[in-house]
Amino acid sequence: MRSTVQRYCACLKFHLLQILQLINDHLFSLRQKQGHRQVTKLLLFYSKMSKCFISSTCLMLILSCVESCSLPRSLYVIVPETIPPEYQVAKVEAVGCDAKSTQLTVKDPSFTIKSNGAVVALTSVSVAERGRTFSVCAQDNSGPESKMKVHLVRSTMLKKHQRGQGFLSRSKRRWAPPNFNVVENDEGPYPKLIEKLVSDTSATYNVYYTIEGEGVDKYPTGVFRLDRNTGDLFLLKSVDREAFPEYKFVVRVWDKITNQETDENLPLKVVVDDVNDNPPEFVGSLQFTVPEHCSVGTVVGKVNTTDKDQIETDHVKIKYTLLTGTAMFAIHPQTGVITTTTNTLDRELQDKHLVIVKIQDMNGAANGLVATSTATIVLSDINDNPPIFMKTSYDVAVQENESEKLLLRIPVQDKDLINTPNWISKFVITQGNENGNFRIVTDPQTNEGLLYVSKPLDYEKTSSVQLQIMAQNQAPLSGSSASWNSIPVKVNVTNVDEGPEFSAPSIRFNVKENTPNGTVIGTYTATDPETKSSKGIKYYKVTDPGSWINVDKDTGELRVANTIDRESPLVRDGFYNITVRAVDASSKSATGTVVIWVEDENDNIPTIPSELTLCQKDGELGSVVVVAEDKDQNPFSSPFTFSLPNKNDGTWSVKSLNDTAATLEQLQPLYLGMHTVDLTVTDLQGSGKTQTVNLRVCKCKNGVCLGKDRSVSLGPLGILTLLLPVALLLLLFLLLAFFCLTKREKLQLDDSADTGGILLKSNTEAPGDEVDASLINGPPFEIDQAVKGSVKGVMMNPSWIGNKSGSTIGTLGVHENGMHGRTDISAANVQDYYTGQYDMTIDRQSYGQLVGSGVDFDYRQHNMDPALLYTWETNGRYLHQKLNQMGTEEDGRYADDIIHAYAFEGRGSVAGSIGCCSNNNDNDNLDFLNTLGPKFKTLAEVCRKT
Repeated sequence: MRSTVQRYCACLKFHLLQILQLINDHLFSLRQKQGHRQVTKLLLFYSKMSKCFISSTCLMLILSCVESCSLPRSLYVIVPETIPPEYQVAKVEAVGCDAKSTQLTVKDPSFTIKSNGAVVALTSVSVAERGRTFSVCAQDNSGPESKMKVHLVRSTMLKKHQRGQGFLSRSKRRWAPPNFNVVENDEGPYPKLIEKLVSDTSATYNVYYTIEGEGVDKYPTGVFRLDRNTGDLFLLKSVDREAFPEYKFVVRVWDKITNQETDENLPLKVVVDDVNDNPPEFVGSLQFTVPEHCSVGTVVGKVNTTDKDQIETDHVKIKYTLLTGTAMFAIHPQTGVITTTTNTLDRELQDKHLVIVKIQDMNGAANGLVATSTATIVLSDINDNPPIFMKTSYDVAVQENESEKLLLRIPVQDKDLINTPNWISKFVITQGNENGNFRIVTDPQTNEGLLYVSKPLDYEKTSSVQLQIMAQNQAPLSGSSASWNSIPVKVNVTNVDEGPEFSAPSIRFNVKENTPNGTVIGTYTATDPETKSSKGIKYYKVTDPGSWINVDKDTGELRVANTIDRESPLVRDGFYNITVRAVDASSKSATGTVVIWVEDENDNIPTIPSELTLCQKDGELGSVVVVAEDKDQNPFSSPFTFSLPNKNDGTWSVKSLNDTAATLEQLQPLYLGMHTVDLTVTDLQGSGKTQTVNLRVCKCKNGVCLGKDRSVSLGPLGILTLLLPVALLLLLFLLLAFFCLTKREKLQLDDSADTGGILLKSNTEAPGDEVDASLINGPPFEIDQAVKGSVKGVMMNPSWIGNKSGSTIGTLGVHENGMHGRTDISAANVQDYYTGQYDMTIDRQSYGQLVGSGVDFDYRQHNMDPALLYTWETNGRYLHQKLNQMGTEEDGRYADDIIHAYAFEGRGSVAGSIGCCSNNNDNDNLDFLNTLGPKFKTLAEVCRKT
């Protein structure tokens, strides 16, 4: 009975598969002839019918428990244009398969199949108009593998047009052939027919076709041509997929009579199929680095490649092969990862390896295209070689008490890479430096070890030191069984005459503040290390910021010299330091530090701020926090006690807030303004007093008083600001009064008396008086040299002081009590001789204006002629002004402003001499006076009669 059922099921299975295959073939034929829309309707109908029929049939097969496992030959599924992830495309039902051992697989990586037969999309999948096909396989332990083709057919959305009350209208049928494919690099012949395009409207109208788009009238042009009458699409030349993988264009159909479009535009796409015409290429640098002595299988690097052919085809499946260097390296044939095959790579023997890499597409098949290149593998250094000393031991000598002195240079050799942590040496003193007397560093230039004595050695304590020095690297050793090397270094200490040494580098004494002057606080002494005696050693202070301590010169005894105050800024954290120097008979010295711990006393009372502000709110009683400070330390400081005096007006109360603060609370309403509050503050020992706080009560905003009392008196700066304008006005008034009262009066020249030839009247048209030559008294002495262009030069000009010169200044001359008859006067000392000479003659106030002229006057001449005295007073003032003006100018101006001798102007002078001017035939023409310059006019204005 079971065998009969099995035969029946097998027969039924065969006929069902045949029926399904006929349905699929029929659908495909309909699609080519009647269009996509009719096929869609039929697919929907057959899909419903086939699901019911297949379900019942499969159920029968399962119940029959047949042993063979099979799938339908093909399955057509209607799907959207874009399939989203996790979308179930179809459900495959195997027939006659063992449920436990059946394995279902799908050949398209964009889909997966679950154990229940559901085919699900893994990612977003686009379905072209021509559809998409993939295979599903099923196999159990009882038989061979069964395969089914799954055809995905893209659904077409119907256009909906709203008419009236929501009725749907029919859309125009489209002529929609599938996409076309052409092979790149086809040898022809050309033109080559691709497809014949026929519009549904060609049965009704006499039509012609036009085409536009890529490959026709857009770049690249001249690739395709469409016969306008027949609709035949031709390929005109060979195409390159790597340059243009597809071409998109639009075909239109027109009525030959009306030139109107008879159908909708037809978008077409021609896909270029790939051929293996591009060899694989290397991408990036083939430079790799791997540490020396690395283990077998260490990844050296990955060879990156690319292929311009179509992805996901054998044209881009590359196989990697090493042609050289296979004894030390290997490469994965699919991934291109290079690894090591040995652990004996040594950089010190060979630091670089060159290997040839071959890449071949078509997964290494014989017809695959090949490319080769050389990869460079550099071995990086590891610290497998320790530094080696050049000698086996060293001896060195050093004098005692020397420090920071270079004792020894220790060279080493290292085979590792230079100037890397594997080569740079690091030296360590492993033995003999327990007291820290030595240090060793590395010379960055030579990589040598530099041994220094960092702390002085004492010959009396140690005459020699045995050191053990180890040479290491900055990086630890690796890849080697070697260890760090060490050598012995013997340091001999040489004895020298030393200075004194204090008993300790520093000593500490505890001293209470305010200790009476003269109190001994301790002794700080030094001894001679040779004699172990303090005899002959003197002690001096080096630093004592507050001059609080005196040091006994002979004994080193320390006494209080001034009041010690713990609260002084000289005391830091309770400590006060002084430095003492000890000097022996040979003038060698040593210094030590005396550290004084200043013990606190209760010599300060708590203090509170003298002024506080209380912000008052409407309808509320305010409060303010009072914070006290005490410079003393615990237990002479906080916690503080705050209280009000016994006799208070009950306006305030005080409450303790913490150890250093209290809250002063208002008990009664107060007016805005200043108030005084007496507050008693004491420290922990009860030391304190009653203090007065000026408390300002005001309206506040953000903790700041909004305004001050208008009756507040001005401060010193305000008063000064008000008085400053008054003072300026007073000063201005005084200056005006001074100028008015001290205005210089004009002097009137009395021309009635004889001028003595001093100044000629320039405001007259008549000839002036002749100069009386008897009034000239020239000093009979000579000057060695005159300075041209200076006042001294004018005074020493021979035309001025004698040598039969006709120039004079009135009746003035040089007397015997002056320079007359002196032969020791020269240009070097004439100014010194002039100084003060005039003050010894006539009235200082009347004739002191001629200071610097160096000329003495004849008393008799002035006593005899008062008019002449009056004239000289006027001239003296003017000359004094001119001398002051000349003193502010450069020496180059002096030659133009001094008095010149006009007895003789020189040969060829344009102006001629004074005699020529006086004897001018044209006595009435005085125009020449205008050519004498501004200086003569100024002199004329001074002498003008007013």
